[in-house]
Amino acid sequence: PLDTLSTTVAWLGIVCYALQIYFDFSGYSDMAIGLAKMFGFDFLENFNYPYLARSIREFWRRWHISLSTWFRDYLYIPLGGNRGSVARVFGNLLTVFLLCGLWHGASWTFVLWGLWHGLFLVLERTTFGKILDSSFAPMRYLYTYLIILIGWVFFRADTVSYALCYLKVMFSFAVDNPFPVNLLNAKTILAFVLGLIGSTPFISNLLNYHERSLSDNGRSRIALNVLTEPIILAFVIVLFMVSTIFLSYNTYNPFIYFRF
Repeated sequence: PLDTLSTTVAWLGIVCYALQIYFDFSGYSDMAIGLAKMFGFDFLENFNYPYLARSIREFWRRWHISLSTWFRDYLYIPLGGNRGSVARVFGNLLTVFLLCGLWHGASWTFVLWGLWHGLFLVLERTTFGKILDSSFAPMRYLYTYLIILIGWVFFRADTVSYALCYLKVMFSFAVDNPFPVNLLNAKTILAFVLGLIGSTPFISNLLNYHERSLSDNGRSRIALNVLTEPIILAFVIVLFMVSTIFLSYNTYNPFIYFRF
C-alpha cells in the first residue's frame, strides 16, 4: 500500500523497474540477434545504452530502435514529418507518441506515457532544446533520466490514480516511514550494482580493449591474452550455468514485454 511507502523506497522501486524493463527487453532482443546470427541472419542492435541519453530525442534514438524507426518511417514521415508549420510538426509528434502508447496497450496509463514523451519531444524542439543542448552535461543526464523515470511510473501502474499517488510519494520527500533495511540484502545490492554497470558501455569497452590487444604483437599483450582468454571463457560458462539454474528454479518467469 502506498500509505506505508517512503520516498526513498519509491525512488528505489522505480529505478529498479527501469533497470528491469531495460534488461528484460534488451536481453531477449540480444537473444534474437544471437539466434539469428547462428542461422546466418544479421539483425540490427535494438538498444544502444538508452539511459546514457542526454535528451528525450536521444533516448528514442537509443531505445527500442526497431519500433521507433518503424513509427518514424511508416507514421511520422507519412503524416508530414518535419515539413509544414511548427504546429503541424508538433501535432505529428504528439500523434505518433499517442499511438505509440496505445501500441503497448489500450489503457490510459500507456496513453499518458506516450503523451508524456511526446510532450518533451515537442518541448525540446523549442528554445528549451537549445538551452538544454548548451547546458552542463550532468544536468542533461539528470533531466533526461528524471523524465524517463516519471514516464515509467505511468507505464508500470495499473491505473492513472495509482500512478499519480506513486508520484506524489516520490516527490513528497516523506520521512515518516522508516526504510526497510531487509530490502538491502546482498542479492539485491549485487543485482543493483550489476544492473547499473550493465546499463553502461563499461563491459563492452573492456571487451573492445581486449580485442584491440589481440592485434598487438607485443609480448606483454600476448601474455595478457593468454591469461584473459581462459578467464573470459570460464566467466561465460559460469554465467550460462547460473542463468540455466535460475530459469529452472523459476518455473514461470515470463518476459515483461510479453504483456504488450
